[in-house]
Amino acid sequence: MALHFIEPKKMNFSLKSSLFTPLLISLTLGLAPFTPEPHLFGKIRWILGGGGGMAAMDIFDFFLHGAPWIWLLYSLGKNFNTSLKNK
Repeated sequence: MALHFIEPKKMNFSLKSSLFTPLLISLTLGLAPFTPEPHLFGKIRWILGGGGGMAAMDIFDFFLHGAPWIWLLYSLGKNFNTSLKNK
């Protein structure tokens, strides 16, 4: 039985496939552990509070949890730029 009613749109499919992995990793690794608050938010709050007592491991941890979000922003910008060029 063929499903004739499903026709993937090229641009929409491309957008979904290129953003799925960065979004998934940002929401899992970028926010883990989730309780009592996302780890990255705690690190940002710590840095904005002056970063007193912050060791090299904490800075590495901040970049480790922040990297997926930078990748997601890069992917969004790349897709936005591509969509502007296609118009």
